[in-house]
Amino acid sequence: MDKAAMIYQVVAAIPKGKVCSYGEVAKRAGLPGYARYVGHTLKNLPSDSRLPWHRVVNSQGKISFAQGSEGFTRQQQALLGEGVLVIDGKINMRRFAWHI
Repeated sequence: MDKAAMIYQVVAAIPKGKVCSYGEVAKRAGLPGYARYVGHTLKNLPSDSRLPWHRVVNSQGKISFAQGSEGFTRQQQALLGEGVLVIDGKINMRRFAWHI
């Protein structure tokens, strides 16, 4: 399985209403240290992808898009729609992080 497929598999498994950091996705995909690669891979998803990319945030629990940008708004709305509280672009990781 290639790296992108391993990342897609992990992201697809993130439950609705939970989030995961780029680094944690990389680790769970067997690619520790590849957090930036996870971001790059998700950034290049086809526009018709149904993968829940919006459930991946940075290690501080923040949306990585610039606040006020179209990407930020899309991600925030998708998370809010799943019950994930987003305050000033930040998610409480203690409450909403995906734990196995």
